[in-house]
Amino acid sequence: MLTIGTILYVSLLLINAVAVLSEDRFLARIGWTSTQPQNSNAGFHQSFDQSGYGYAQQDVGVKVRLINLISAVRTLMRRLNLVVIVYELILGG
Repeated sequence: MLTIGTILYVSLLLINAVAVLSEDRFLARIGWTSTQPQNSNAGFHQSFDQSGYGYAQQDVGVKVRLINLISAVRTLMRRLNLVVIVYELILGG
C-alpha cells in the first residue's frame, strides 16, 4: 500500500544514495571533487574576492553547483538520518 510514510522512506533512501557517494573513490574518478589541486606556488598566489559584498560570481557552472549540492546533502542527511533512527527506535515504525 502506498502511503505518505512509504513515499518518505523511499525518498530518504534515494537521497541517501547520493549522500553515500564517496568523494575519494567515485567522484574523484569523474573529476567531481570539491578540493582544489595542490599548487607548489600556492603561497605566492593571493586570491581575493572581486565580486563585492562577498557574493559569488554568477558564472558558476552546473558541475560546481552539483558538487556543492552533494556536499550539502551529506551534511543534511547526517542529521536527518539520526532523527529517523531515533524515531524508529522509540516508536518502532
